[in-house]
Amino acid sequence: MLFLYVIVLLCCAGLWIAGALEQRRHFASLEQIPTRVLVNGIRGKSSITRLCAGALRGGGLVTVAKTTGTAARFIHPDATEEPIYRKFNISNIVEQIGIVRRAATYRPDALVIECMAVMPALQEINQEKLIRSTIGVLCNVREDHLEEMGPTLDDVARSLSRSMPVGGVCVTAEKDRLHILQEEADKRNCRLIAVDPETVTDAELRGFSWFTFKENVAIALAVAELLGIDRKTAMQGMWDAPPDPGVLSVERYVTPEGKRLRFANVFAANDPESTLMNVKQLEDLGAIRRPIGVVINCRPDRVERNGQMGTIVPDLAAETVFLIGHPTKSAADAIPAGFTGRVVDLGGDRRDPEELTAAILAELGPDSSLVAIGNIHGQGELFLECLAELPLDESEDPLDVV
Repeated sequence: MLFLYVIVLLCCAGLWIAGALEQRRHFASLEQIPTRVLVNGIRGKSSITRLCAGALRGGGLVTVAKTTGTAARFIHPDATEEPIYRKFNISNIVEQIGIVRRAATYRPDALVIECMAVMPALQEINQEKLIRSTIGVLCNVREDHLEEMGPTLDDVARSLSRSMPVGGVCVTAEKDRLHILQEEADKRNCRLIAVDPETVTDAELRGFSWFTFKENVAIALAVAELLGIDRKTAMQGMWDAPPDPGVLSVERYVTPEGKRLRFANVFAANDPESTLMNVKQLEDLGAIRRPIGVVINCRPDRVERNGQMGTIVPDLAAETVFLIGHPTKSAADAIPAGFTGRVVDLGGDRRDPEELTAAILAELGPDSSLVAIGNIHGQGELFLECLAELPLDESEDPLDVV
């Protein structure tokens, strides 16, 4: 028995030594990257990561970036990128160690990396042990991941604040809970910079070939200013930056029956506030027009989010709501009783995507818009693949996104 105890003790000691050596090696990699920007928040992290990286590249800084959103990407200093390989398609914050080590081989001036932790304790570990950011970004506090960070939005704000760099600086566009973020920043001796989205002009926004928000651009400009990059240079770098695969987008298609369709992929904005904000922006820009149909894709592991999407249906003023995925009942039951439009339930986790797509297109008018919200994974991805096979509508000039 004593022999077994000794073996266990030696194994534990070996693991402790290996862990200590790995941590020293990781910290050595971090020290080779003088500026480390950790992007956290609820919505828009991937886009902000790309905007910050673009602004820093534009300013002549050797910059490596990594996103975690719709499609995780490692972005090289020349702005080329590649997917992050994950065994069994399972994400884990430990992958940040490999990202930092790989980034350090470039001897970069800066690393811009998206936070991939959700649990409050893991957010703190991600900052204190894995990234040790010199500049933090806390883009916003929204209603998502309440089961891990909630139950209230005040709790979410405090949870996200765990990623603030102690003795560093943090940039935010949050307004409603700015006072909570300031309290948390003071506890960490962290300078909090609150940006004003209205300082970004419409002309600057028109420079992008893809849809983005003034809040995101204002954050990136603030980060660039902290590193001594002037506004004009930073904006040019952002305009040149490639968009995230999950970026807000609108495509125009012609259906087999000759109908014209404007399709807005709003899956990436999967909390109620962001979804409504995205749809409003697209309407204001004229990218989508009434009548509007809404597709809500449901997932069994996001039942609460399915319901949240159902509750905002009247605010979207949809003519028809299509429910796909599983369980659609979680979204249908949340649609307010006063909603006067039609609800078409096409749910089922094994439903043929081509049949489902045909059923949706059959319900549309000759010239309409369709907005996809909720969760992209599952039937949502298959639906997008089927739509992408339709011919593009080139019968009129490209959308005027002024």
